[in-house]
Amino acid sequence: MLDYAALVLLIAGAAIYAAIVYNGLVRLQNEIRRAWANIDVLLKQRHDEVPNLVACVKGYMDHERQTLEAVTQARAASVNAASIPQKAQADLLMTGALRSFFAVAEGYPQLKANQNFLALQNRISELEERIADRREFFNDDVYTYNTRIAQLPEVFMARLMKLRPQDMFRVNEQERQPSNVKALLARGQGTA
Repeated sequence: MLDYAALVLLIAGAAIYAAIVYNGLVRLQNEIRRAWANIDVLLKQRHDEVPNLVACVKGYMDHERQTLEAVTQARAASVNAASIPQKAQADLLMTGALRSFFAVAEGYPQLKANQNFLALQNRISELEERIADRREFFNDDVYTYNTRIAQLPEVFMARLMKLRPQDMFRVNEQERQPSNVKALLARGQGTA
């Protein structure tokens, strides 16, 4: 009788532990989804501001067609991206295009004095900062999740749940290089 009770307690304890591990892994998955959804909302807000920005500067930056096209193409890539990795890559493309765009805009004093442009520039800069903060939260959640699904004993439950490691939000090689602001300014001033 004692052996039967011990076996029942052991099975019940194992079931409770498995449920706790399962729920913890599900919570981590949901935190990653929530973190990405927060980034996605900010990306959408930024996408909505880009056409306003391009329309605002068209008259000032006629000679900077390549810069404007890069921003427009980056926005199109962002809008068309479907998966998280595609959206992350498109976001990096957009960030780089906007960085170049604002660097070139520095060479246009009349544009810098335009109140609409300044408001849009401030709004996009604010969104960029918020996106960067959310990327950090996303990466923290992914790090915790990836660590947990690789550790014992959670690795066994993770395999049963067919969980795979998630990709962190990474900076591409172009983003690692400092932007050549002087060259962009010289080009902008030379065509103004």
